[in-house]
Amino acid sequence: MTKATKLAVSIAYASDKGIKEENEDFLGSFIPEDSQLTHKGISVAIADGMSGCEAGKEASRCSIVSFLNDYYSTPDSWSVKQAGQKILSATNSWLYSQGQTRYESSKGLVCTLSAMIFKSTTAHLFHIGDSRIYRLRKGGLEQMTRDHRITISKDKNYLSRAMGIEPRLEVDYKAFPLEKGDVFLMTTDGIHDFIDEKSLKIRLQEGNDLQQQAQTILEQAFKNNSDDNLSCQIVRIDELPHAKEDEVLRRHANLPFPPPLEKGMLLDGYKIEEELHASNRTQIYRAFDTQNQTMVILKTPSILYDDDTHYIEHFLHEEWAGKRIQHENVLKILNTDRDKSCIYYVTEFIEGQTLREWIDEHPKPYIREVRKIIKQVVKGLRAFQRMEMLHQDLKPSNIMIDNKGVVKIIDFGSVKIAGIAEITPLDSDKEENILGTLNYTAPEYHMGQRGSAKSDLYSLGVITYEMINRTLPFGELPERPNKMNLAKLRYIPSFNHNAMVPIWIDSALKKATAINPELRYGHLSEFMQDITVPNPEFLTGEANIPILEGNPLLFWKSLAALSLLSNLVFIYFLNR
Repeated sequence: MTKATKLAVSIAYASDKGIKEENEDFLGSFIPEDSQLTHKGISVAIADGMSGCEAGKEASRCSIVSFLNDYYSTPDSWSVKQAGQKILSATNSWLYSQGQTRYESSKGLVCTLSAMIFKSTTAHLFHIGDSRIYRLRKGGLEQMTRDHRITISKDKNYLSRAMGIEPRLEVDYKAFPLEKGDVFLMTTDGIHDFIDEKSLKIRLQEGNDLQQQAQTILEQAFKNNSDDNLSCQIVRIDELPHAKEDEVLRRHANLPFPPPLEKGMLLDGYKIEEELHASNRTQIYRAFDTQNQTMVILKTPSILYDDDTHYIEHFLHEEWAGKRIQHENVLKILNTDRDKSCIYYVTEFIEGQTLREWIDEHPKPYIREVRKIIKQVVKGLRAFQRMEMLHQDLKPSNIMIDNKGVVKIIDFGSVKIAGIAEITPLDSDKEENILGTLNYTAPEYHMGQRGSAKSDLYSLGVITYEMINRTLPFGELPERPNKMNLAKLRYIPSFNHNAMVPIWIDSALKKATAINPELRYGHLSEFMQDITVPNPEFLTGEANIPILEGNPLLFWKSLAALSLLSNLVFIYFLNR
């Protein structure tokens, strides 16, 4: 297999105060190494302190430094969009509050900002204000940003959006594929207001010396009587990685598969106690860590896939995802500094039972018991969401309850990570969609659509329904669900199985398991609230539910009673 080419760029810049007393522009870039290059990418940014504000220079410097530093402190699992927008919003809030506190004005610390993140084979652009980003591709120059400037007259205009000018930030964001040889030019208005695009294109095509190009562009703007600070930054894409490669996730792929493990065997200091589970994809063992004197779980890949690189990536992906979530209600994958002799990973040992076993042992549970368990599952799912992860295979057998009543979500085999999805092939979504379990997988996956937080919510709704009713909300799904047979599914009210379920709880279950994700809850907290406290909307609808649907047993009993009464009345009048 050909080794993946790393993302490589060339960067040059030029900046000068021009005719002004000081330079309020600021620009910067950062090229990380090793794993950060893969998972976070390369960052470049330019800012222009707004003329007339009290501290434009400080605002532009703060915006650039915060963006370049804080971006690399965000979780690797976050998408570029999530990380960038959160950082910029936090920076904007600080600039605005400082402007109000120190200068008692919304024009205290204000600047424009244009930034780019180059990650894998994709460019991510963030923009606010009237600094600009151009792209030169195959001889054509295109402005990739739009100016947030309102023109009143030839001599009067103003910024409509900028960093620090309002408490709430609205940032332009776009993502687009990169091509080797792409050249990006970032400028402040002291440059692009005094050089037309035709001249910019000519300068960017003169030779291969980016530093010389940047200096030439600056000097031409100055000669054209620029009356502002002058700054530009040029980025050329020299090499692109192969989209299907992820060197970090596959750093252990050259290790061999473990041999068949039996009780008493020792593997890297782990003594095998017993095999707990085996499938055609993985084996799970209880083992004793002889170094730390603790009981652990070893998960190993199946030898059936020792030549399947996609399977190996997925297995390594599980460990990568699990190590990034540290929460009481999520299985803990253990870090170890010892060298591995083969492919496997280690998790904490949970002494308890699966939710599937719990359901089997509690045929008629109290609602409060169900609620207590689901509340902990919700907390675990929130931990996934905070890291921009989807579990995608939530089901009773993937939830454990330990002997102290602590509930933990386990198994990371189907987890989708937004940050990793940006460096894997686009067709991987299709493969990941089939990793869930039929009756618990959200309908959108069966229809080939991308999942969202609402997809995990659907699975949670099905689990809650099953805990209460000992069956599934739509019955058994067809083996090959598609748009047509999914559209025919009808929710079975809880009353058909358990007459003790309140209408407001059943309505919450129905909403959580809606076939159309748009009709589901937007947040886990909303679902949790509605199975805890009666929702007035659901109570209002109770009177409108036909008795045949709401309580069929009562309906047929009432009908039988009415029939008997009418017959008795008929006999009475016949015998008078």
